[in-house]
Amino acid sequence: MGSAKKSTNAARKARIEEMRRAEQARERRNRILTIAASVVVVAGLVVGGVVLVQSQSDDSTAADGKGKGHFVTGSDGVKTWKGTLGRNHVAKTVDYPMEPPVGGDHNQVWMNCNGDVYTKALNNMNAVHSLEHGAVWVTYTDKAKKSDVEALAAKVKKTPYTLMSPDDKQKDPIMLSAWGHQRTVTGANDPNVGKFFEKFVQGAQTPEPGAACTSGLSQ
Repeated sequence: MGSAKKSTNAARKARIEEMRRAEQARERRNRILTIAASVVVVAGLVVGGVVLVQSQSDDSTAADGKGKGHFVTGSDGVKTWKGTLGRNHVAKTVDYPMEPPVGGDHNQVWMNCNGDVYTKALNNMNAVHSLEHGAVWVTYTDKAKKSDVEALAAKVKKTPYTLMSPDDKQKDPIMLSAWGHQRTVTGANDPNVGKFFEKFVQGAQTPEPGAACTSGLSQ
């Protein structure tokens, strides 16, 4: 049993390390492509600016993220969203049916989630895009213990496809979210933290596995 678990953990670490190397290679390619594309972008700004203004004007009203549904809590304590989660890129503000959100329509730019720890609350529309890429999002309120926040931040920083930020609008002091899934944990030493990370970091729930968690938005 112990040998099998060690083998599984080793395989998982190897997979995450492979994703990290792929992400670094993708960053190098993106830098080259960005330079090459800059001329095209400048040329298109005149036409694109008009279209963007019209699009933002049309999309200025609030939306519900096509998140009609409800949570179902499993025997492991993980809540799974039963319902439709939209995946459209929108410029408008999305009114999600849960806090933090676990999916729905979102901004076209994701929050960087390569072990990024933020000290200010995030725009939900950007963070949801990170979940779409297979990230786990750790959130906490001012009621969370400082020692737990520091320990969770250390864990996030060494785990690709994760991000962390404060969220004083959520119900519980510490919560973990992935696309379509969420749970509350008691603290950094809660064994469910590791279980959630292992299952949902680039897990089977990921709508866009392997998509970038860098070159997005950062505070």
